[in-house]
Amino acid sequence: MPSLFDPIQLGAIQAPNRILMAPLTRGRASRTHVPTPIMAEYYRQRASAGLIISEATGISQEGTGWPFAPGLWAPEQVEAWKPVVAAVHEAGGRIVAQLWHMGRVVHPDFLGGQAPVSASATTAPDQAHTYEGKPYAEARPLREDEIPRLLADYAKAARNAIEAGFDGVQIHAANGYLIDQFLRSGTNLRQDRYGGPVENRIRLLSEVARTVADTVGADRTGVRLSPNEPIQGVDDP
Repeated sequence: MPSLFDPIQLGAIQAPNRILMAPLTRGRASRTHVPTPIMAEYYRQRASAGLIISEATGISQEGTGWPFAPGLWAPEQVEAWKPVVAAVHEAGGRIVAQLWHMGRVVHPDFLGGQAPVSASATTAPDQAHTYEGKPYAEARPLREDEIPRLLADYAKAARNAIEAGFDGVQIHAANGYLIDQFLRSGTNLRQDRYGGPVENRIRLLSEVARTVADTVGADRTGVRLSPNEPIQGVDDP
């Protein structure tokens, strides 16, 4: 029987052991979501894990509402990720980028005052992640005609991840963020083909997964789900 320390093939990724590092938001990027040198040191120190899943990384400004979280939509972000990923590889590790859209959990302060997007017009509970600390604002429903643009954002971020040297990507569909807001009936109140029965509520995740897999390969694409208790006000009543 294989041990925890034996290598394992995960799609296209040959992990040197079966220990995985979970994604952990550190908030060490710049205010413009550009990775910083301290992140290279942080991940290099943890490269003995068989596979590192990076901290949640925004696919667009629309989807990023966490102070000092990194992004993967701008050229300067991609360039700054390269030494981080290289540090992991030089230490013998593997790393995938977690692709993140926060949906209604993005405060308008990050969006030039515009409302965040979600499955429906709902508001997250408690205080938002902002530089000053503010209550969440009501989200507006993502229109059907905006979904192709959202898919393009995921595809671009996935391509950028591979360009930066990541071994693959993980789609963040958990923890009350945008895709989870579509998956759960408590936040998805839509009457179109993205709402109602389960087969409709999973449609966005299916489309994102196909888009990303077509972009970087299914063998380099993973999905994170959270079939658990309510989180950030997202639940199945």
